[in-house]
Amino acid sequence: MRQENYDKMTGYIIENQKKFYRLAFSYAQNQEDALDIVQNAVLKALDHYESLKNYDAIKTWFYRILVNESIYFLKKNKKEIASGEELGLEIPYYEQGYEPSDDLYDDINRLDIEIQNIIKLRFFEEMSLKEIAEITGDNLNTVKARLYRGLKMLKQNIQEVNL
Repeated sequence: MRQENYDKMTGYIIENQKKFYRLAFSYAQNQEDALDIVQNAVLKALDHYESLKNYDAIKTWFYRILVNESIYFLKKNKKEIASGEELGLEIPYYEQGYEPSDDLYDDINRLDIEIQNIIKLRFFEEMSLKEIAEITGDNLNTVKARLYRGLKMLKQNIQEVNL
């Protein structure tokens, strides 16, 4: 039975590796970092596959691990950036009138992390609101409220840019 569950886990991971990479990249914005996030998530899943009691829930279980690894990466990366600023790293130059935040993707990444998670899982991974609630551990109504709040904020940002 253990080997059968392990085989199910590895089969699921191999079958969906591109989806996992895409989600990790949406957080990391860097190929190497996204690959590291996926690798860490896979290692954690394989180390703890025995704790999964219902293998029908493997999708939400693994996505929860992947989202948590992505959030951990963002927190760790912010700390590294803060310490790097103390070293006097060069600030990139931007041409006047050009704002890299004009991109919808950048607007999503500026939202609160809880709202980002929901929008990315809903629209990039095409998950149902119920699946997202299971992954995030939030109430379904909370997920709905955050999704609609995030979409409203994105709409306002787009309207401000177009004015």
